[in-house]
Amino acid sequence: MNEVMEKTEALIRKPINQPDEVRTFLDDKGRLSVFGVGGCTLGRGEFQPGWRWSMHVKPMAGTDSCKAAHTGIILSGKMCVHMDNGEEVTYQEGDAFYMPPGHDAWVVGDQPCMLIDFTGAEHYAVKH
Repeated sequence: MNEVMEKTEALIRKPINQPDEVRTFLDDKGRLSVFGVGGCTLGRGEFQPGWRWSMHVKPMAGTDSCKAAHTGIILSGKMCVHMDNGEEVTYQEGDAFYMPPGHDAWVVGDQPCMLIDFTGAEHYAVKH
């Protein structure tokens, strides 16, 4: 990140088209734009049709399932999340979500899934 702020005594503005970092998924199936804002790390995820965590992020993460906890909002499209324990939910545009660690996920349908992640972006899709 360009900056880490321990105090938020100043106003901060970061245009969505100027992230601090962009992490591209394998096979060009999307990307995570990462923003450091007021001591928080936010992510704007763009997941293309055909994207699946186990195919396009797992090789970078080096874990059997996603170990990040994600809290956010689906801006457009649909994403299905399958937990290691068998639970499964499909999120769609307008849904707020929480995805605990231990899951796979994939885009549903032929439209990209766009989301904002408030809690899981700091270490997501980082090559190990």
